[in-house]
Amino acid sequence: MPLYSDPAFFQLLADSHARLLGRPLVPQDIASEDAAEWLYEHAPFAVLAHNTAADPVFIYANKTAQRRFGYDWEEITRLPSRLSAEAPNREERQRFLERVRRLGYESGYKGVCITKTGERFMIEEATLWQLIDDGGKLHGQAVVIPRTRDI
Repeated sequence: MPLYSDPAFFQLLADSHARLLGRPLVPQDIASEDAAEWLYEHAPFAVLAHNTAADPVFIYANKTAQRRFGYDWEEITRLPSRLSAEAPNREERQRFLERVRRLGYESGYKGVCITKTGERFMIEEATLWQLIDDGGKLHGQAVVIPRTRDI
């Protein structure tokens, strides 16, 4: 079963987001049985998640993310997440990762990303959080990208 239709994975995304950020990932007026489908098919913002591998690979990307990055599900879920973005300088990246590790999340991130065809675009106001289950196990990281703009 692909993760976009896996109720347990949706709960991990939604619960870890709510626990760390104190707000829901999906609007509360959407019925719980429709929430996973809404996030994948209809959300007006991009959501991506990667695993905990040494070179993390995307394990989830909703349709908004797939359209913006130019990959379909099969392609993006084989892509190392580092290949979707221009590498920020090491010091800036290290500070960012330390904040996420310390706080469990970081909001307001912006950076340059790259589509499948090599086009560059800016992500703005992104929020990255740790995918931590109720037992405290880390499963990866996820990001919500509410806005992008062409460069």
